Amino acid sequence: MEKFYNPDRAEWPRILNRPQQDFKEIREIVDTVFREVKEGGDQAVLKYTDKFDGVQLQQMRIYAGETTGAGDQLSEALKDAIRQAKRNIEKFHRAQQTEPIHVETQPGVNCWQEKRAIQKVGLYVPGGTAPLFSTVLMLGIPARIAGCSEIVLCTPPRKDGTIHPAILYTAQLCGIEAIYKVGGIQAIAAMTWGTESIPGVYKIFGPGNQFVTLAKQKATQYGVAIDMPAGPSELLVLADETANPDFIAADLLSQAEHGPDSQVILVTTSRDLQDAVENSLYTQLNSLPRQAIAQKAVGNSRSIYVADEKQAMDLVNEYAPEHLIISAKAEDYYLKHLINAGSVFVGPYTPESAGDYASGTNHTLPTHGFTRQYSGVNLDSFLKSITFQRISETGIQEIGNTIETMAAAEGLWAHKNAVSIRLKALEEAIVPQKEDTKE
Repeated sequence: MEKFYNPDRAEWPRILNRPQQDFKEIREIVDTVFREVKEGGDQAVLKYTDKFDGVQLQQMRIYAGETTGAGDQLSEALKDAIRQAKRNIEKFHRAQQTEPIHVETQPGVNCWQEKRAIQKVGLYVPGGTAPLFSTVLMLGIPARIAGCSEIVLCTPPRKDGTIHPAILYTAQLCGIEAIYKVGGIQAIAAMTWGTESIPGVYKIFGPGNQFVTLAKQKATQYGVAIDMPAGPSELLVLADETANPDFIAADLLSQAEHGPDSQVILVTTSRDLQDAVENSLYTQLNSLPRQAIAQKAVGNSRSIYVADEKQAMDLVNEYAPEHLIISAKAEDYYLKHLINAGSVFVGPYTPESAGDYASGTNHTLPTHGFTRQYSGVNLDSFLKSITFQRISETGIQEIGNTIETMAAAEGLWAHKNAVSIRLKALEEAIVPQKEDTKE
């Protein structure tokens, strides 16, 4: 973990640089898989499942009989944990529901906005180095609350051709029935084009490795929306001398173990804490089962001392982290001036792991600095806002001249006429008839 002491601002972009990846070869693979899945459907998906995952499948769909027994393979403790997490995530996302907005902008001109669910959504759940059943909760729960009518879940099979029972159990708990044993590029391509077995969708959600990330970006070229740009996981911890160095080291390692291309950063106003965290980090690292993965991620990581709170906050906003932990006595200052972050964890007893699993917030977040312009997944991610308006006779008479004037100024005469023809009809309808003067 590279250490820096009060670096000059001109050096910040270099210090905060994410691990660089060469996507040229990956893009070529993505292009090939997308083309073949479009042309070959299920057969192409099966071909690449064999090639990339080393699994030869006879069928990709998981049927009800395979999910009903999944819970029997899990401990009661794990099932209780999943159910508790579900309750919290459900509670937080239900609270995001909003009522339609109705406004009369002027007499006779009524405008309103209502939300509608995206009909067909695809959920991608990684299952490579770790079966992320927590992602089923994070995506399946808001999709259900939103009212999406078709929910497709794709997750890579294990070497024996099965899906981890925790993923199946959680999917069943969330009411997801369309589950497919497909991962990687071929899963994203299948949900983009639709195949004989796998339905095409309108929007794809979920994290994944660099292949999945580029595949999702490829899907947007063919009219399929995605939740956000997302890549390797990242965490920035902002701490001072009041923080517990063992807590901070544990938090940094919790993200480092995601993958070798993950990145963790410590920003601190205390040199003593910086040294203590480093010592604790390497002590804890040696006892981790995923030590080799975390060790590589730590090699991408930074420990940065800065002189004051303003510099610390400026550094955070420039990096724009996916996850941000604040463990400092000046937390009010930091929260007030924070601009760019995906999800924030405040105080010494708020580990990032809580958001990953069970506190209620969503763990599907933008990375690589995209928190400057993107939000994490939330209920609105599964909804569209539709505006409506109704204009009365009085309303069109009140606003009509304004529309005519603006349309004429833009040279759009048919636009103007669509109003003029109505105003003329109203004018003729209210012209009083001549009285009959005959006696």
